[in-house]
Amino acid sequence: MTQLLPLVDQIPPIAGQPGRPRHRPDRVQADRAYDSQPHRRELRRRGIASVLARRGAAHGSGLGTTRWVVERSLSWLHQFGRLRIRRERRADIHQAFLTLACILICCDFAVRLL
Repeated sequence: MTQLLPLVDQIPPIAGQPGRPRHRPDRVQADRAYDSQPHRRELRRRGIASVLARRGAAHGSGLGTTRWVVERSLSWLHQFGRLRIRRERRADIHQAFLTLACILICCDFAVRLL
């Protein structure tokens, strides 16, 4: 809950289109844990629309239609035991295993398309 704004601040510039690279997303989607007026206010101040599920509201906020992509991707990464339970102390070694897992997932996906 306390890491939403630092995470948004750490988003790298998005290159690829002509002009100045973008430094922030159009909107942020999050679950009920991030529902607070300070978060909404700070995101609005930064020019980012907030799509945060409200506490106390019935399920079916609509976030699940796009959130499943993230959950599915995390489950693919958790197939690899070294990523499921992190034992590496060094961030560069963990990053190497994460990169390797992403490569294997993409190669497997590409082979299935052929």
